[in-house]
Amino acid sequence: MNQIKTDLFSKILEGKRISEEDALYLLKEGDLLTLGRLADFIRRKKHPENIVTFVVDRNVNYTNVCVAGCKFCAFQEKRNSPNAYVLEFDEIFKKIQELVDWGGTTLLMQGGLNPDLPLDFYVNLFKEIKKRFPQIQIHSLSAAEILYIAKLEKLSTKEVLKILHEAGLDSLPGGGAEILSDEIRKQISYGKVSTQQWLQVHREAHELGMTTTATMMFGHIEKSEHIVEHLSHIRNLQEESLSKGKGYFTAFIPWTFQKGGTQLDHIETATTVWYLKVLAVSRIFLDNFENIQASHVTQTMKVGPVALHFGANDLGSTMIEENVVASTGWKVAAPKPEKMADIIKKAGFKPAQRDTYYNIVRYFN
Repeated sequence: MNQIKTDLFSKILEGKRISEEDALYLLKEGDLLTLGRLADFIRRKKHPENIVTFVVDRNVNYTNVCVAGCKFCAFQEKRNSPNAYVLEFDEIFKKIQELVDWGGTTLLMQGGLNPDLPLDFYVNLFKEIKKRFPQIQIHSLSAAEILYIAKLEKLSTKEVLKILHEAGLDSLPGGGAEILSDEIRKQISYGKVSTQQWLQVHREAHELGMTTTATMMFGHIEKSEHIVEHLSHIRNLQEESLSKGKGYFTAFIPWTFQKGGTQLDHIETATTVWYLKVLAVSRIFLDNFENIQASHVTQTMKVGPVALHFGANDLGSTMIEENVVASTGWKVAAPKPEKMADIIKKAGFKPAQRDTYYNIVRYFN
């Protein structure tokens, strides 16, 4: 119970919901190992079978043209830049075929806010993908991209979501969330969605029957209070979803800002200890989330398995391709499924490959 109040410690062990004030106290005063034990206790209650999952997917960044101007991003290019690109459909199809050859199930596609790509671009792309690869789950486009397409087409975000869903978009990733606090967003991502807009797009996706994930990119200019604000927003939206019969957020993925060619390179980034602490508090606070994902892409595969003892029950993705974080110069090799399974086993868990919806695709001996 070192550094954690006895009544709060008991509340957590009894499975009672903790408040925002409690979460803030844990972040500021709780010691790492005690938080880890508490988070691991909750993970074991939610996942008594001791299975840790991962997904075989590919992140295809279909364009790097973006007008948002986020200070944390090294990937964005202006329309007239010699490095600007939009991938041809045939090139995207080749990448998906490689994903299929790996035994993959999930296509993650995110790009910039590109003024030259109308709604029809995405509709035609998704239809063609489904025609060629009906088994692939299209888990693509952030809330920011949905809002931007809606503005270009002068449609509501719900109309855009409905059209894309009918064209083949299965679920929405949590990209663009960064920190769900407008105080922070105005400083690092002014040209993107506001907190309420991000939440509204995900709410509307849930209303259409689409699952989504929630993410958080921290370790830059935010404070502990902003992290708790973020967690509170997504817990409340998941509660709304559950009141209608299902928790449409399938998972929460916290990851850390990486320096390299960004406008925030002057700041001190998060330590591994802080990452694990935030991860543990996330598991404790987000009592209505079944799945918490470790981020080996930003934390390396040395820290990823450790995170499984701090509340995470998912090791994320093989990430056959990833360009946004890699654009900072931070690159992590994509492990084959068998390698992911071996890493999970060595960490003391039973490995299983899952799909986008957390259905088990394959168990490993």
